[in-house]
Order: sequence, then structure tokens, then C-alpha cells
Amino acid sequence: IAIGSDTGGSVRQPGAFCGVTGFKPTYGRISRHGLIAYASSFDQIGILGHSPEDIALVLSVIAGPDEYDATALPDPPPAFSFSSQKEGKPEPKRIAFIEETLTHPGLDPAIRQMTVDYLKSLEAEGHQLVPVHFFYLDFLIPAYYVLTTAEASTNLSRYDGVRFGHRSEQAGNVEEVFKLSRTEGFGTEVKRRIMLGTFVLSAGFYDAYYAKAQKARRLIAQRVEEILKDCDLLAMPATPEVAPKLGELTADPVKMYLSDIYTVLANLCGIPAISILIGKHPEGLPVGIQFMAGKGKDVELLIFTEEFLSADRQGGTEELRN
Repeated sequence: IAIGSDTGGSVRQPGAFCGVTGFKPTYGRISRHGLIAYASSFDQIGILGHSPEDIALVLSVIAGPDEYDATALPDPPPAFSFSSQKEGKPEPKRIAFIEETLTHPGLDPAIRQMTVDYLKSLEAEGHQLVPVHFFYLDFLIPAYYVLTTAEASTNLSRYDGVRFGHRSEQAGNVEEVFKLSRTEGFGTEVKRRIMLGTFVLSAGFYDAYYAKAQKARRLIAQRVEEILKDCDLLAMPATPEVAPKLGELTADPVKMYLSDIYTVLANLCGIPAISILIGKHPEGLPVGIQFMAGKGKDVELLIFTEEFLSADRQGGTEELRN
């Protein structure tokens, strides 16, 4: 088991890249106390493991209310025991899939085909596939990065060399303490995101960027809520491509940001999501698929994916990992 923070897919994407299960619970299910805040309305503690049942066991320990985190859900977590719910044949589910995610030009053709085949295998097992349209797909990344960088700009302002974080030894006055400490203490990508966030929050651009992104977030969440009222689950690829080579995306930040296209949706909406291994890409690297459920339906999502990785499937999964 490993624990990480998932702001836009940082648990589910590594899980898909490495052939393990990555789970992001409902926003507020796990306390964020102790986590360095990046984007407070998106950040959520996630869990990586070999099986959904292992993840559920850890979730039963670390989930719940916390007086140190006002965003933590006030209700005690539901029981995460699988034993009573796994008896008998699993009930068939209505599983929505967004057609635009499978026809997106950025999706690797092999991953597209593997995802389609996997969805067909679900249908063959008795589940009902429901194709749905989602016209906000191209707005996910812009809305996500406007809002998260704005929150990062605010959250990381406390790392000024006085209250928190690195303090420059070269500083000779108060202004240099701030400037040099933040210049030395933050890496290139962190500086880029702070500057983007400061820009979209500035007086001249607040309404044009930040306010519009908040409106887009509301529309996105409403559409997902509509889909999950009619269906039990929402399925889509976990990543548009297999794991990149070390340093491959650092020269192209835009491409790096676009790799989050399938995972940021769950964070924008605050719903639980999980990525599981579905096979090997022709290049030999793992490929994952992602499932999402309605707010608070963490247990149902974990039970479904555990049932999905039944004994015969699990054997295939072990072979893939090896």
C-alpha cells in the first residue's frame, strides 16, 4: 500500500502507469490535515494498492471526520467490509461511457481499442453500457488549471522564508528574504503555476479567467451528476498515453497538462474514482481504465472493481505485472 495526494490524477495516473490500483475517494472522505495544500478544493488523499479490497481496508482506518480539517466529511465513514456484500452473483450495473473520450485525438489508438474491448467484456458479463455525450470535455483542462493554479498561488504564498519553507542565506533585507527565498526554494514548474495563478487572480483578469472557470466547474459537475443519476458508474480511459520516458514531458508543459484530461473530472466534481489495470500496451507498458461513482459511493465503487478483478481476472493481472 502507498498513500499519496490526488489533485487531478496524481494517484490514479501512476497506478495506471505502473499496473496497480489507484483510488481517489470522495472529496472530504479522508482528512487533508498534514498535507501541504496545493489546491484546497481539489486535493484529496488517495491510496495505491494491489487490490480494491486492500485499499478498502486502509480506507476504513484513515477515513472519517477530523477537527483539524474543516473540509473533512462530518459523518463517520461507512463500513468498508467486503465479506457480506461479495456473497452471491454481483448485480449488473448501468455503466456510462463518454463517447467523446474515446474519439479524442489525443488518445493513443491502442489504448482506445483496449478500452473498447474491456467495456465490451463488461457487457458480456451482464452489465449495461450506456453511451453518453459530454460537451465540456475540452473545458476540463482549462478550468482545472485556472482554478488549481489560483489556489496554489494563494496557498504557497505562506512559503516566504519567514513563516514557512526555505530561507535564503544571501538575503540582506526584508524584500530579499521574500524574493531570494522563493526564487531558490521553488522549482521551475512550481514557479510557473504560482505565476499563472497570480495572473488569473489579478484585478484585470479575475472575471475573464477565474470567475469563468468557476462557472465552467459548476456546469461540468451538474452534467456529471445527471449522468450518475441515471447510471451507477462512469467509465473512461485513465490516461491518454502510456507512461512517458523520464523527462520527456518537461520540455512541453502544455502536453504534460493535457495528459490529465481523463482524471481531472473526478477532482472538479469531488467524486470517487479508481484506476485498474486492463492489459499491456503493444510497447509492453501497463494500461489502465478508470471508473467513477457518485459522491459518497466509495464502497460501491471499490466493491464493483474488486468483483471485476475476480479470481480468473486476478490471475491474468498477476501475469501482466510479472
